[in-house]
Amino acid sequence: MVVLGCTGSIGRQALEVIAAVPSLGVAGLVADRNVAGTLEQAAALGVGNVAFHDQAAAAEAAGERAPCSVFAGDAGVAELIAEAALDAVAEGGELVVLNGIVGAAGLNASIATLEAGAVLALANKESLVAGGRFVLEAAKRSGARIVPVDSEHSAIFQCLAAGRPDGSLLAAEEILLTGSGGPFRGRTAAALAAATPAEALKHPNWVMGPKVTIDSATLMNKGLEIIEAHYLFGVPYEQIRVVVHPQSIIHSLVRYSDGALLAHLGVPDMRTPIGYALTYPERRPLPMVPALDLLARELTFAEPDTELFPCLALARQAGEKAARAESTGESGAAAPVVLNAANEVAVHAFLGGEIGFPDIPAVVEQSLAALADAPCVSLSDVFVLDAETRRKAGEVAQRRARAQT
Repeated sequence: MVVLGCTGSIGRQALEVIAAVPSLGVAGLVADRNVAGTLEQAAALGVGNVAFHDQAAAAEAAGERAPCSVFAGDAGVAELIAEAALDAVAEGGELVVLNGIVGAAGLNASIATLEAGAVLALANKESLVAGGRFVLEAAKRSGARIVPVDSEHSAIFQCLAAGRPDGSLLAAEEILLTGSGGPFRGRTAAALAAATPAEALKHPNWVMGPKVTIDSATLMNKGLEIIEAHYLFGVPYEQIRVVVHPQSIIHSLVRYSDGALLAHLGVPDMRTPIGYALTYPERRPLPMVPALDLLARELTFAEPDTELFPCLALARQAGEKAARAESTGESGAAAPVVLNAANEVAVHAFLGGEIGFPDIPAVVEQSLAALADAPCVSLSDVFVLDAETRRKAGEVAQRRARAQT
């Protein structure tokens, strides 16, 4: 295994899973800039290769005479993955790369993993949101496999494969993505206007990093997951539906043509989908994950409120616009790239106390209006547009911040 984002929430849980499964080992660790945490993990696990996206962090790690090889930047991450993949094949196995990086910063690593022919255990949904067709093209060229780690997409993946001994996926009539509704479910518009970052970070069910937790509060997370599901499973947007399920017990459902609904149930614990992705197609015991007691929970469902939480509708519209562009050649393929980058900027500004909670969708919407039709026909276009969107979204956020002071 190579764990990307090793000191983040997903990375730490992945290392916990790996420790519980004797057949799994760690060949490399990748972080952004957490030198102390990464080197501590490497020493504890006996890992010989580490990488840092941040060049200064890599230099600091190398200067500390780390008892391992240190790689730097996107190129260094790709080199670490390629070397680990060759070593795995030489030893008669295969490399699995868990991409737990937060945001569009994980796209290059996803491409590098697939180009190396390694299995991509994908927790970085932004790779598919910003670069979906390019990620799929890389997988097709190398024949590498993508196994989803997001709890919803892991559930869908398992429901689609149910009953097929060869592991192939059945065609579905409809995919139902479940979501808790976040910490602000049922709040009024006035309450949302006064919401603080501390309140938004109190997710009722899941323990996640700050960016994903805020995305859950705005329902942008469900919107990004719609786009991710479209690319992962080849399902048209009109066949993907979001359902609010406050208990987070049913992680998603699939409806078939005969009317049957298959659901994946379990306690809200990310170690379950992580473990499935890392050991696929087998299932290994995860003693640290509690068993679900069906008698202890009531399961309820509701429609999402897209008026109070417009990020969900904005994401669907961006995905649909890109799908039309990809099939007809018209403009609009850039929309998910803009959506994702603007959202990252807006979430950062909200967490920093610069803008209010309702400003997040406003920043995203204004950025989409300005840049959704920009050219986006290559992977390099994605990165250029990502940078331009961050600049534009930053300006929008600053204007909104000044208007409130």
